Amino acid sequence: MIDDSTKELLLSRIRDVPDHPKPGVMFKDITPLLADPKAFTALTDALAEPVVRHGATKIVGLEARGFILAAPVAVRAGIGFIPVRKAGKLPGATLSQTYDLEYGSAELEIHAEDLQEGDRVIVIDDVLATGGTAGASVELVRRAGADVVAVAVLLELGFLGGRARLEPHLRDAPLEALITV
Repeated sequence: MIDDSTKELLLSRIRDVPDHPKPGVMFKDITPLLADPKAFTALTDALAEPVVRHGATKIVGLEARGFILAAPVAVRAGIGFIPVRKAGKLPGATLSQTYDLEYGSAELEIHAEDLQEGDRVIVIDDVLATGGTAGASVELVRRAGADVVAVAVLLELGFLGGRARLEPHLRDAPLEALITV
């Protein structure tokens, strides 16, 4: 999906932050990547490629870092951007989807009128970890009547098994990770 030089550039701008947000977690900080215009442009171009290849008509970005990545990709591809937010953040009529966390559950929402039958949606986020948020978002998009043509992420944390948990939600839509660690 991306060439080696782009992969190296992106990886060189992702900072590991040990013990954040809690001891034992190695947080992948993408803010240095976002601060570098060359790296951010390369990332935007790389994420726009599957949007065009899959014929997406809308991009769904996941709160919060997924917004930062998905919005410029939507502009680059010339299509609409739809935010998926945590429950209670969107005004008006929403659809919601609950999903399980390691301890407890969470809920995501989307504006009910932002997606219609026939929309071809690519879901974009920064990191695929355990797959819960991405899976809930895919289900939410489908409940809104749209088709999910792909899920694309900057970074897949392969050791957490998120791809396997996401697979049942994907059906035939591919998961495209620019980088897997």
